[in-house]
This record gives sequence, structure tokens and C-alpha cells, in this order.
Amino acid sequence: MQRPVVSVGMDDTVAQVEALLSELHLTWVPVLEPTKRDVAGVISATDLIAFHAQARDAGATRAWQMCSYKPVIVDAETPITMVADLMVERGIHHVVVTDRQGIAGVVSSLDFVRTFLPDSRR
Repeated sequence: MQRPVVSVGMDDTVAQVEALLSELHLTWVPVLEPTKRDVAGVISATDLIAFHAQARDAGATRAWQMCSYKPVIVDAETPITMVADLMVERGIHHVVVTDRQGIAGVVSSLDFVRTFLPDSRR
């Protein structure tokens, strides 16, 4: 699991989201609901490709207007095998992990790949 988790707000523009992803070399980011700080959705590199294929304006479109809603969210106590099953079943590469304080981290498909590498290569 990777932490801390970088996130964006619902009212951030798509241009701001893209700049953040580029700066931090990320391919995915959760979109947080502003008052409760709950995960409202996610924006992935695939979402951004589809967005630009529609020739939409990244400076005028807000994150809430293009994010994928209802992301897969698991509790921090969820067994890793169940997380892997969910990822394969839904064809996704990232799962949000939460605990009582909110977002605890993110499990990505790359995290699973890293488990097969020697410690010196992680």
C-alpha cells in the first residue's frame, strides 16, 4: 500500500489535476468530497484520454464533472487476496484503502508486482 495519498478536490479543474499528475508522475488520483473528505470518485490517465478525445476544455471543466464515481474502496482490515480479487474482477489498477481517520492509502497493481521483487529492487 502506498501512502500518503495525493488527492484533488471536486472543484479543481481538469487542468489542475493533469498538472498534479504530471508533476508527481501519477496515473490516478482520488477526488474528495469537500465537506466530509470522503472519496467521491477517481480520475485516471484513461479518464483523461477519453476526456481529451471529446475535445473538452480542461480549464473550464471541474473534477466532479469528469471523474469516475463509486470507486472501489476497502477497509484497512480487508485481506490482500480479497483486494486482488476485486481488482481482477473489476479490471481496475487502484483501490482506495480507508480506516477510521479516512484514506489510509492506495493499493495499486504495481504494489502486487513489487511483492515479487527482491527487497533491493523495490
